[in-house]
Amino acid sequence: MANRDDIDITALKKKLLAHRKELLEDTANTEEARQPVELDQTSVGRLSRMDALQNQAMALETDRRRHVELQHIKAALKRIEEGNFGECLSCGDDIAARRLEIEPTAAICISCAK
Repeated sequence: MANRDDIDITALKKKLLAHRKELLEDTANTEEARQPVELDQTSVGRLSRMDALQNQAMALETDRRRHVELQHIKAALKRIEEGNFGECLSCGDDIAARRLEIEPTAAICISCAK
């Protein structure tokens, strides 16, 4: 691992793990909202069905975004374990400590992100 005195790897790992736990809990809590909408016209009006379909679509998109964020967390934790956390995957320079504090999943530096 690159010796970085300017970042607290342990604190950032703890932050990543806590965020992962929160995302997994959110996924479990919203499972019902992502279920297929029943289109029984005798029990629900047209507008109610449209509203239910829209709510389901939003829940599915939110779940997709959570999944992407979980993948970013997994990759950041892997970089910690491999010893290259905080190194830009594009240019190899150090990612600014402030950037990592704000977004511990950041894999590239600001210069490469531009």
